[in-house]
Amino acid sequence: MKIRTLGRHIREGVKNLGRNGWMTFASISAVMITLLILGVFLILALNVNYMAQTIEKQVEIRVFLDVLADKTAVTQVEGQIKAIPNVSSVQFIDKQQGLKQFKESLGEKAYLFDGLEEENPLPDSFVVKTAKPEDTPAVAKQIKAFNHVENVNYGEGTVEQLFATTRMVRNIGIVFIVALGFTAMFLIANTIKLTIVARRREIEIMKLVGATNWFIRWPFFVEGLLMGVLGAVIPIAILLAGYYYLLDSVQNNYITASLFKLLPLFPLANQVALLLILIGAFIGIWGSLVSVRRFLRV
Repeated sequence: MKIRTLGRHIREGVKNLGRNGWMTFASISAVMITLLILGVFLILALNVNYMAQTIEKQVEIRVFLDVLADKTAVTQVEGQIKAIPNVSSVQFIDKQQGLKQFKESLGEKAYLFDGLEEENPLPDSFVVKTAKPEDTPAVAKQIKAFNHVENVNYGEGTVEQLFATTRMVRNIGIVFIVALGFTAMFLIANTIKLTIVARRREIEIMKLVGATNWFIRWPFFVEGLLMGVLGAVIPIAILLAGYYYLLDSVQNNYITASLFKLLPLFPLANQVALLLILIGAFIGIWGSLVSVRRFLRV
């Protein structure tokens, strides 16, 4: 296609937006409202997934050694743990450090255990984290079989339930977003279709005077693209402004900040903006081309 011809199609597409004022406004409004709803649930789904990942990353395996284990045994167990493929980090905690951490966890009642430093009853231990949180039960089972390992604790039962819950939440979120996305596609496409139907005479006349199908399609292609992109801009601005104030209010409240770990504004803003613009552009183009196709058979 020649540059001059392409320029003509772009100019016609832009002019058509003004020529069909109210229909264009209706189409862009449909895109705006639908993408705003879709964007709200998209941000919600991303944050739910982020909170689930944050909780999963806190899962760790506590490996307690036999109280009689010497340095050689400690080194041996550490090497065996590190050799497990799914292990990402291994931290050794000797009995003195373990007692200190235990007393710190008691707060004001830590004095009750003063004097235990000389005859520390706690064993040496390891804190183990896996590359994938869901591998935790399998890795814990392997470690439990090692020599000199007295006990392995990772919250058995609770952790499996946690993983099942987060997996279910993710799946529900994906299904809901996909369903809402398809609903948005058909709602917006049908609105754009009304715009095209109102101009079927124009298409039929162009076809009768010898215009090719693609010569007719291109201005509608440009028009649909512009309607989709313009319809995405305002929802993006509303969503990001609203999320900024939500993030600010949550972070300024200690209780909510400790309970809810929300995604930072960036790169969330970039991801949501790009996705909504792409969805708006795709639906606008798709709705225009599908609608105009039926009027090309003259």
